[in-house]
This record gives sequence, C-alpha cells and structure tokens, in this order.
Amino acid sequence: MRQYSPDLTPPWKKSQPVPKVAAEPGLVVEEPGTGFCGAVIRCEAATVTLEDRFGKHRVFPLEPRGFLLEGRVVTLVRPSSAPARPTRTASGSVAVPGARARVARAGRIYVEGRHDAELVEKVWGDDLRIEGVVVEYLEGIDDLPSIVADFAPGSDARLGVLVDHLVPGSKESRIAEAVTSEYALVVGHPYIDVWEAVKPSSVGIESWPRVPHGQDWKTGVCRALGWPENTGAAWERILGSVRSYRDLEPELLGSVEHLIDFVTAPE
Repeated sequence: MRQYSPDLTPPWKKSQPVPKVAAEPGLVVEEPGTGFCGAVIRCEAATVTLEDRFGKHRVFPLEPRGFLLEGRVVTLVRPSSAPARPTRTASGSVAVPGARARVARAGRIYVEGRHDAELVEKVWGDDLRIEGVVVEYLEGIDDLPSIVADFAPGSDARLGVLVDHLVPGSKESRIAEAVTSEYALVVGHPYIDVWEAVKPSSVGIESWPRVPHGQDWKTGVCRALGWPENTGAAWERILGSVRSYRDLEPELLGSVEHLIDFVTAPE
C-alpha cells in the first residue's frame, strides 16, 4: 500500500499567489506563527523589526507568505530606496503630500478637556490643518451656553462642540439643549470619558471596567485594571495605543467627522 505523508505546512505558508507589500515604517502586520502584531520600525535585507502597542520589539525573517495584513496573507519585501508616501491620514482621509496648513478659520471646534483635544489631534490633526480648523478645550461644559454666546458664532465663524456622555436625560444633554444658535452644533458620544472611546482591544484589555458611582472614574479605571493610579501615565498608555481611526469607536468617529463638516461648510 502506498503511504502518504501528511502535509504539515501551516496554512499561511502553503504555495498560493499572495501580494507583495513593502515593509514601510508604520505598517501594522501580524506574524501568524507567534501571533505577534506590531508596526514596522525597521527593515533590513532579510529581516523586519516590529513594535507592538506596549513598545516590545521582535525581529522576524522576510519569508514568503510570512505575515498577515488586515487578515490577508502577504509577503513583506524591503522598501525601495525612495520611501513611499502615505496614501491615507490617521483619520482615513486621502493624504495630500506636501500640503501646507491653511490659515486658521474664524470657526472653531471646542472639546471638553485636554485628553479629548490630544486624541482629536492624533487622529484628525492632518485633516484639521489642511482645513484650517483649530481645536480648543474648555475644562468642562457647565458654562457652555455663555461660552457660545461670547463666541458669537455666525455664517463665517461656525462653532462645533464635542461633549462627553451625551445621552438622553444626562446633565450634558440638558446643557447641550440650551445652545440654540443655528451656527453652533453640539454633538457627542455616549461614553463617560473619551478614554472609553478607544477600543479596548487596541489598549490590550477585554473591556472598560464599570466604576461605582461616586468614585473618580479615571482613578477607578486604573484601580480595576491593576494599573498604577496615575491617570496621566494611564492616558499616555491609552493614547499611545491609537494609531488610526480603526482604534476608535464609531460613535466618536461619526461625531468628530460631523463637526469638521459643519465648521468647514461654505458660508
């Protein structure tokens, strides 16, 4: 009887046509054999170095069909000497190589706090500079109606406001309803804090913990996750895990895109 040896080749290594992708810095791929996922930080003649969201580095050989890119098997190759320019910004918009920042508009986008502003800048910064939109933070929205009145929005100076925890019946929703200017738009997301608008999988956790009422939410999150109770360091960790819009929840994405469209609408 003829004997057949089983094919022990991993599925991602089997011979089949796969695309070749240049290992450009910042490209996020997964090495299926180890499950290590990270961004390319260096590519040599025969190896590529990846960095995961925690800053850990791993070096892998540039083997055919050796990586997964957005779930598809690819062959990484060394980039050409002239680095390719990115085709998309972190927000997913088409990149405009060499574009200069536009002179700032009179219109603005207000967000509640510094963390909100830093997250918006990281994902939408390129788009905002091209459009000439400045983002400012308020340290809370309790005085939002008077802030809007002082700004005096008009057709040539629209105002957009991003609010945390904008859900029916909340204090935030009552404040937002008090803003009535047709040239001011208040939108938000349902999360208690903008931290929650970052996908847990991007941060490396299963889910955002529930914090008992009455506790400081950010400190409670750190405690529940076993992180040092240093909210500044925790935010740096969270923000560092965000590489693009894919790391954010749809509720935040839609609200920010809506605000940018509103503020940049023709007079």
